[in-house]
Amino acid sequence: MIVFDLRCGHDHVFEAWFASSNAYADQRAAGQVECPLCGDRRIDKAVMAPQIAAKGNSKPDAPSPQAIRAVLEQLAGQQAKMLEKSTWVGTAFADQARAMHEGTAPVAQIHGQASLAEAKALVEEGVPVAPLPFPVVPPKQVN
Repeated sequence: MIVFDLRCGHDHVFEAWFASSNAYADQRAAGQVECPLCGDRRIDKAVMAPQIAAKGNSKPDAPSPQAIRAVLEQLAGQQAKMLEKSTWVGTAFADQARAMHEGTAPVAQIHGQASLAEAKALVEEGVPVAPLPFPVVPPKQVN
């Protein structure tokens, strides 16, 4: 397996694993490699630092499940704290974000739901949006 840093036409950089360099080239040529952030298929290899093994070819210890869980809980807590200052707009998210970007609605912190097609359109229009790393339960569904 080989890992590449890739960059899409919108300058999003992400990692992807391939069986070989040829497998990457074949999948890219077939249009099977796309940006996980925006779905762009204009993909090129990004500049990446070589991975040099430490003396003695020792590998660092993998983080424990408890350490991973602690980091995920911390991130979920930070997301929850940020969402306290944000307004849930539900399925109106794409329209509301676009209106704020165009200056036809007051700028505010919002979160909601958007389809993949709506999210891609917002990114292509230059609207600064990002997916949340953890699922958000709509307020109506909270007990």
